[in-house]
Amino acid sequence: MRDGGGGQDPGTGLKAPARPNRRSRFGAGGVAGRVLLWQLAAVVLLVAAATTALVIQIGKDMRRDATDRSLAAAEAFAHAPGMVPALRSTDPTAALQPFAEPARKESGVDFVSVLSPDGIRYTGPVSVLIGKRADGDIARAAAGQAVTETYRGPLGEAVRAIVPVTDPTGRLVGMVSAGIRTGNVVSTVDHRLPLLLGAAALALALAVSGATQMSRRLRRQTHGLGPTGITRMFEHHDAVLHAVREGVLIIDQDGRLLLANDEAKRLLGLPPAPEHQHLSTLDLDPAVTELLLSGRAAEDEVFPVGERLIAVNHRPTAIYGGPLGSVATLRDTTELRAVAGLAQVARERLRLLYQAGKRIGTTLDVVRTAEELAEVAVPRFADIATVDLLDPVLAGDEPGTDLLTVMRRVVARGIEGNWPLYGVGESIEWIPGAAQTRNLESGRASMVTDLRADQAWRTQDEERSEEILRRGLHSQITAPMRARGVTLGMAIFWRGAATPEPFTEDDLSLAEELVAGAAVCIDNARRYTREHAVAVTLQRSLLPRRLPEQNALEVAHRYLPAQAGVGGDWFDIIALPGARVALVVGDVVGHGLHAAATMGRLRTAIHNFSSLDIAPDELLGHLDELVATIDQDKTVESDGGTVTGATCLYAIYDPVSGVCTVARAGHPPPVIVQPDGTAVFPDVPGNPPLGTAALPFEVTELRLPQDSRIVLYTNGLVHSRHRDLDVGMQLLRTTVAGPGRTPEETCEAVLATALPPHPSDDIALLVARTRLLAERQVAEWQVPADPAAVSRIRTECASRLADWGLDEIAFTTELILSELITNAIRYGAQPITVRLICDRYLTCEVADASSTSPHPRHASSTDEGGRGLFLVAQFANRWGTRYTAHGKVIWTEQSLVSDALDRRD
Repeated sequence: MRDGGGGQDPGTGLKAPARPNRRSRFGAGGVAGRVLLWQLAAVVLLVAAATTALVIQIGKDMRRDATDRSLAAAEAFAHAPGMVPALRSTDPTAALQPFAEPARKESGVDFVSVLSPDGIRYTGPVSVLIGKRADGDIARAAAGQAVTETYRGPLGEAVRAIVPVTDPTGRLVGMVSAGIRTGNVVSTVDHRLPLLLGAAALALALAVSGATQMSRRLRRQTHGLGPTGITRMFEHHDAVLHAVREGVLIIDQDGRLLLANDEAKRLLGLPPAPEHQHLSTLDLDPAVTELLLSGRAAEDEVFPVGERLIAVNHRPTAIYGGPLGSVATLRDTTELRAVAGLAQVARERLRLLYQAGKRIGTTLDVVRTAEELAEVAVPRFADIATVDLLDPVLAGDEPGTDLLTVMRRVVARGIEGNWPLYGVGESIEWIPGAAQTRNLESGRASMVTDLRADQAWRTQDEERSEEILRRGLHSQITAPMRARGVTLGMAIFWRGAATPEPFTEDDLSLAEELVAGAAVCIDNARRYTREHAVAVTLQRSLLPRRLPEQNALEVAHRYLPAQAGVGGDWFDIIALPGARVALVVGDVVGHGLHAAATMGRLRTAIHNFSSLDIAPDELLGHLDELVATIDQDKTVESDGGTVTGATCLYAIYDPVSGVCTVARAGHPPPVIVQPDGTAVFPDVPGNPPLGTAALPFEVTELRLPQDSRIVLYTNGLVHSRHRDLDVGMQLLRTTVAGPGRTPEETCEAVLATALPPHPSDDIALLVARTRLLAERQVAEWQVPADPAAVSRIRTECASRLADWGLDEIAFTTELILSELITNAIRYGAQPITVRLICDRYLTCEVADASSTSPHPRHASSTDEGGRGLFLVAQFANRWGTRYTAHGKVIWTEQSLVSDALDRRD
């Protein structure tokens, strides 16, 4: 037959557990089967015991009930009214027998008998018994005591009660006996037996089911093993528990040690038999004892135990369904700690490189990038970090191959007070033979772990080197900064008293990586600096270099480029004929060289259109067409920028009439400050931006008193990412308000108060204070349509020129006026007006209602006319035609000699 036991386990040398008997799920040979049989037997015995107890209890209840009923019936009949007189009557039987039988039936007893004091029956359920002596303890009843007793009669067990009947004086006059067979009481309690049997059956079923489930679970847990197999299994587990290289401790809720395997005893130095001892008596490390007794969960908490580092994992067992207590596992991590230390150092270096990648190169500023390198290195890598750069790098130029040893210190971090190191801004020339010079020549970093023992680094400056050693610096790394094969500068890292450990080879590699990454960022910043300088130079070259000389306005301006990139904001002041001045501000959408170049094209176009002396709305119309043409140009500039429109405000101020004519295309409105200091935004139609307009531009005329201020600005002054446009405009209006300020003072106040905190766009600001020409500086005549009037007008003009002290140019002026007035009378239409304006130039204006413009031509030698405008062009500095709403104006300008100007002033 096959052996049911297990064979030899080749891995452990122990006998393997026996296989379960698969022929019976709950066979008697298994622990589960035996437990099931014992459980069933226990349930059957409990049910039988319960049934027996209930039967006994029922018998007792039946006798008690029979006693109570018989005694109650006897007591009730004995104390019934009329009982004593009936007993003392001559015939007690005749008086009581009719009442005894109904009383018996009402009380549910088998008999009720009335007895004489001697025990002779007066009444009874059977007539033959009347007159005979009753059974029972008559003597005790005759003594005045109610008696109950159980007896067995011919029909079975019965209970009777005998109750004495006394008169009011206490004298015994008779007795009442009532009885009932116990069998007649069964009907009151026999319903309990079916309930008992049903409950017993249910309990048996539940017990069988529970025992079956428990046995099945036990069978799964024991794998059907018998006692021998389970014993072998626990022996195997015990062997494994003590063989593992991890300590195991089991502690009860009172802090007593229940189990400690061999590894735990070895790691903690426990005695041979520590079980059932309190942890506080085992001489453990206090920190370990505190953790094991605290009941708190812990994971890999490391404690020094002797020369070892023990990692402790501690878990309470109650939360996992076990008894109160805890279990702890212990591991020796002494060797792992050293490895972890190296890994931690590696992680710190990777983290440093990661931080360097994030923090170095956040701006395109050369010096700031060098500062970021020093901020990353100090104090996590070095105590002091310095960065030296070549002067061409700082200027944004390409460094050459010569003079690589002449540098300028731009960063010195970690230095406080008076240190012997070169200071920021100081020029350094590394001498031949110095260690730093060799680094620059080789392009490789070097390390000095002990500055006192090394002599090469002292070559640069012996005295300075001794002072450095006295300050406690002991280790140094020198790393040239090279990018794209070009040397940019050099970084030097120092360690001193704050970091006793000298630099290592790993630190040298880390420094090389840090400096290499920073060098690329610095080179990018250098290239950007050069390109930005070119763009700014181009932009500034396109802006006005000097303002034209004019007397109509007192002007101040400011231009602030954006912090990053080059924008397309501009402003302009253009002198126009008739002492008038044009004010212009504009903004090209976008940034970069393309925006700057477009701004230059628009500014040039405005100058050309202004030379035609056209109205502001007409000028903006021409600009709109130009911007639309530029937008259609798909040529991509070097910076990849494209134009999507522009805004512009164009205003012409006439100092003769004090009228300012304004038109704007998508640009913020001007601020007008009255002489009393009131600042308002005039109602100037907005019109769409240039390049998007579909309708004619609207124009507004503002009549300004003398000493009014006109404030023009671009969008960057009032709008930014941190401030809404409405808020910025109201702040600007509040800032420029107030009387008595000059344009310069107004500009300073605006930049001090209304400037955004971090402007992201260019800002152009133009402030002009108005002036009016004196009445004596202007002369005007109406000319009738009669050629004879030319002589009179010419004479009056000569007189006025004499008043102005301009006799030197009187003849030329008369000649010019004669020709212009004659042409107006001959070819123009009424009304005809002549006006002279004496300002920086003498302006002659002849206006008529005709829109036909004269053109100069070359007359042949035989022509009688055609030479008038040719002569005008020869004698005048400038001349031209200006169209108005009512016709045209032909004007000329003549220069005034200096002495005439002095006399006029």
